[in-house]
Amino acid sequence: MDFWPGISYFLSQLYKALLAPGSHFSIFSLLCAFAIGFLVLAGRRYRKGRRIRLKPLLRAMFPKQLLTSRSNVADVGYFYFNLFVFGIVFGWAILSYGALSRGVTDGLTSLFGALPPAPFPGYVSRAIITVMIFLAYELGYWINHYLSHRIPFLWEFHKVHHSATVLTPLTNFRVHPIYMCVFLNILAVTIGTANGLGDYLLGQPMPQYVLSDSNVVLVFFIYLYVHLQHSQIWISFTGWLGRLFMSPAHHQIHHSRNPAHFNKNLGSCLAVWDWMFGTLYIPAAENERLEFGVEPDREHAHTIRGELIAPFIRAAQMLKWPFGVRAPSAPLAPSERKQAY
Repeated sequence: MDFWPGISYFLSQLYKALLAPGSHFSIFSLLCAFAIGFLVLAGRRYRKGRRIRLKPLLRAMFPKQLLTSRSNVADVGYFYFNLFVFGIVFGWAILSYGALSRGVTDGLTSLFGALPPAPFPGYVSRAIITVMIFLAYELGYWINHYLSHRIPFLWEFHKVHHSATVLTPLTNFRVHPIYMCVFLNILAVTIGTANGLGDYLLGQPMPQYVLSDSNVVLVFFIYLYVHLQHSQIWISFTGWLGRLFMSPAHHQIHHSRNPAHFNKNLGSCLAVWDWMFGTLYIPAAENERLEFGVEPDREHAHTIRGELIAPFIRAAQMLKWPFGVRAPSAPLAPSERKQAY
């Protein structure tokens, strides 16, 4: 039996995930997150007049109770599943971003006529389309996130991500396949539309700037603070910065079990869409004591049965009502009201 194709696939996926500079989970971006988190914690100790020692700082960054928690162990399993298994068994997206982009460009051309090439240097045109696609990614992320919180049918699949009781960068992989399929198709619509509009306005197709096939603006934010959004390190942007950028504390608030935080901070890197649509919660400068997880003590929490299979059953029970909306005569149970965020 020839095992090489399987080994080759495993190694290629591992390389793409950990060693490609533009990967959303590259070693290089993780090292940047570690360095920033370490410096932030060291700076706080210094301001308090405490000695800066390596062991206490490492314990603060990697507390034992976090590393050994059932939630973190489950996140390791999600990392393996989404990286090595899901891409083989399921298709990620139905809609074609490229086809939508061409359709938008062709439609605008037929309606308004072709535009001459924009009088910009090539690097300026590429920068414009790069920013447009990044903003479209952020909008698609917000739309998908908003729908996943507001539509009970979709919430059953997104709830898997919120079931984490501790946050680490691996929590980013804690997503249900159905949620990911919906997300990628929404992204295909928003990014395809933006790319088609950009190509039309620039008068010619123009590639975005990428690093390992990822938008360079998105990669910049991943290296800067996105990994720290799923961590216990409190880094808060307040004032006007808090209205523009989704700091690590913004997203930790999003995972909070406090009802005041439900359905808030739905963006990825930017807070502007939350600000525009009224879902922004700016965290305090000082650490807010937060608890994470949806029904963290329920049976089969952090298991395949509880997080991958059960959502299908719960979501199927909602199909009798459009978009999963319950009948007025069947209100949420008290326990569900508490957790329905």
